Amino acid sequence: MNPINNIFVVGAGQMGHGIAFVSALNGYNVQLFDMSSDALALAEEKMSTHLQKGLDKGKVSTEQADAFTNNLRTTTSIDDCTSADLFIEAIPEKMSLKKELFKDVDKRLAEQAIIASNTSSLSIHELALSTSRADRFVGLHFFNPVHIMKLLEIIRGPRTSDDTYNRVLAYGEAINKSCITVNDAPGFATSRLGITLGNEAMRMVEQGVASAADIDQAMKLGYGHPMGPLMLTDWVGLDVRLGISNYLYDELSTDTFRPPRILRKMVEAGMLGRKSGRGFYIWENGKAISPNLELPK
Repeated sequence: MNPINNIFVVGAGQMGHGIAFVSALNGYNVQLFDMSSDALALAEEKMSTHLQKGLDKGKVSTEQADAFTNNLRTTTSIDDCTSADLFIEAIPEKMSLKKELFKDVDKRLAEQAIIASNTSSLSIHELALSTSRADRFVGLHFFNPVHIMKLLEIIRGPRTSDDTYNRVLAYGEAINKSCITVNDAPGFATSRLGITLGNEAMRMVEQGVASAADIDQAMKLGYGHPMGPLMLTDWVGLDVRLGISNYLYDELSTDTFRPPRILRKMVEAGMLGRKSGRGFYIWENGKAISPNLELPK
């Protein structure tokens, strides 16, 4: 089994820079790519903040911090991916965008390089068919914030080889993630269950069963969830949740995944959650400060 040493991450957003951060922190040589130099500068700023907080709390050693600095570099040239053992995509959740990217990089990468998608719901098999290496294609679904969340969902496509699976499993364990394995199916395990709970919570708000805050409190105190399903929807982004829900409804044709009316109305109104400052809660500086009492009817 060829070890993974060099990692190329595409997308300097919340997920991409988080994946680059934990990989470089744990000894991998990492290149973080984005077409925007401004996005890369912001990602570097956020990673520096993560690093300093880790040092302050004693969760990151000075040796790790020094290694991180040496292991990570940023680039605006996709051509730099040629030395990658593992190519990880973390771009917006659109099948056409991802397939276009994979088709392009497939011919640039070394023969044994693995391509991984951070998709939270899209078909790994369909994405893999845009390349010539379906046996070296896999889903690596990280969770936000990557440097804190322990879970890594590994999704095997029908043609993902054992060697590919074993190599990415070793990588996941090396970056201190608890890995679960899921076969390729719409929504995998986590998104399918998460959307089920989130959609039903939204329908309960529509029906006046309880307020968003009380529904969230019920799941936190009654079931031990660290965050209620509606605050989590705000955190992920209502537009993202709507896209996943539409996809699962199209694929599975069950009312469980039919997007709730309130979700559609909130997205149309620009209430996207944390990133827009308003969703089921009012947000300031990335923190929920109060329930939103002006939800659409």
